[in-house]
Amino acid sequence: MAGARRIALITGAAKRIGRAIALELAKSGCDVAVHCHTSREEADETAEMIRRMDRRATVLTADLADPKAAAALVGQTVEALGGLNVLINNASIYERMSITEFSLPAWNAALALNLTAPMILAHAAYPHLREDHNGQIVNLLDIAAERPWPDHLAYCISKAGLATLTSALAKAMAPEVRVNGVAPGAALFPKDEDKATIKAITRRIPALRLGTVEEIAATVRFMVCDATYLTGAVLNVDGGRSIAW
Repeated sequence: MAGARRIALITGAAKRIGRAIALELAKSGCDVAVHCHTSREEADETAEMIRRMDRRATVLTADLADPKAAAALVGQTVEALGGLNVLINNASIYERMSITEFSLPAWNAALALNLTAPMILAHAAYPHLREDHNGQIVNLLDIAAERPWPDHLAYCISKAGLATLTSALAKAMAPEVRVNGVAPGAALFPKDEDKATIKAITRRIPALRLGTVEEIAATVRFMVCDATYLTGAVLNVDGGRSIAW
């Protein structure tokens, strides 16, 4: 990507990991379409941070659970910024669901946002991504896709499906488009997570610390900007947690 200004669409880019990825890619030369659903104020802040780097940014709002709204994001990005080279599927929902808490509407909602929306976006983006034979998709996964948590069934299954989709799309879109995944470990917890649980998880991580959003974003940047021979891969950014379980 050296010397070229590219255009990236990042879902869920208003805050947290999505914002960190947006800023990291902007530093590396990307103009960015900042997607959000309800976090418009935070998305505007992210876009302004990008513009201060002398990069272009646009804010796009859409409910990714709506297939038409998800697909429309691609055209909106192309109209606003002039093209699309990079798609980052970051947006997801993380809701508790044990076997006794199973709810079909909640199950369908998790799969719609975490798995179906990335497929819809990939399909819509494919004609644009393949144009310069260097298009890229990075899907944000989770190490729980391989070792699922029984109290977050829908989330874990949706991320496992997204991991398989990553491999399938890498084959289907080759050689023009590279498709990879980044699977974060413990970095950001829900605001209501108790400190004792966080400490217990941290003790089980070989690195003996939590990750940061900046470290996750740096891995995405590596895939987008540097790893030109990498496709169909999933990198665990987890301090070794996935090998310690």
